[in-house]
Amino acid sequence: MPKNVLITGVAGFLGRYISRYYFEQGWNVVGLDAVSQENSPMVNLSAYHQIQLPDPVLNTILKSYNFEVCIHCAGRASVNLSVDDPGADFQSNTVVTFELLNSLRVCSPDCRVVFLSSAAVYGNPKILPIKEGADIHPLSPYGFHKLHCELICEEFSSIYGLSTASARIFSAYGPGLRRQVIWDIFYKALSEPRIKLQGTGVESRDFIHAEDIAKAIACIAQNAPMEGEVYNVASSSEVSIRDLAKLITTNISFDGIIEFDGKVPVGVPVNWQSDISKLKSLGFKPTISLEKGIKQFKKWAISEICK
Repeated sequence: MPKNVLITGVAGFLGRYISRYYFEQGWNVVGLDAVSQENSPMVNLSAYHQIQLPDPVLNTILKSYNFEVCIHCAGRASVNLSVDDPGADFQSNTVVTFELLNSLRVCSPDCRVVFLSSAAVYGNPKILPIKEGADIHPLSPYGFHKLHCELICEEFSSIYGLSTASARIFSAYGPGLRRQVIWDIFYKALSEPRIKLQGTGVESRDFIHAEDIAKAIACIAQNAPMEGEVYNVASSSEVSIRDLAKLITTNISFDGIIEFDGKVPVGVPVNWQSDISKLKSLGFKPTISLEKGIKQFKKWAISEICK
């Protein structure tokens, strides 16, 4: 019989990729999100429930299925919005995560839970590449609230025996993401004579394609000890934003001006590169290079921007 997986935030960017991966692996995928059904990835779902977490109806849903796995993708995912409205970010991340795990504890205690955290918990690391045991210094409410959620996962594992793990995702990208720096560069290169970006250009990120993220999350769910531990999810390759801009503009033959405003927004770290040895020990290996991923993103971006 096919196994059942519950995906919260299934209509979001990563929720869609993860639901498709599990569907292609033959699982029954049940999705939760606040949006209407026509905006959900129904082609990959066995069932969809439109609810705004936390909601008491969640307990009824959990009792209706025998979930082997829950992938918790729901929650705000914007540093800027968290700075502007920390209360809403706390509610959608910290509170929702607690309520979800508490419901799973009561209604589905054998379910294995993977929480989608963020590298934002690290802040500005002192040493690269970053290992999971590095010092934690979040720079934004978003980073602090993701850290809260990790601790809640550890709490429910330690005290109640719920199988949990947290995935600290670095810089996710892929077709479908209409925000953040890769989309910003493509949008400006395809619609404006010059590209003006935030920062100095020497800031760096560790990009990982959403297809690889979906595989990494499934690998954690299947192979990790699930004792409240954390895993870095990244490619382990550092690239500066200036070099990223050059890679993208070369792909689309953009010959305009690229400039930086010299300002790093509040809550945004300077340099990131991950050590993924711990994740590799579970059997994961990234398969999509940044060069390959940018070419894939290019096709989608052109179809979206040059309509």
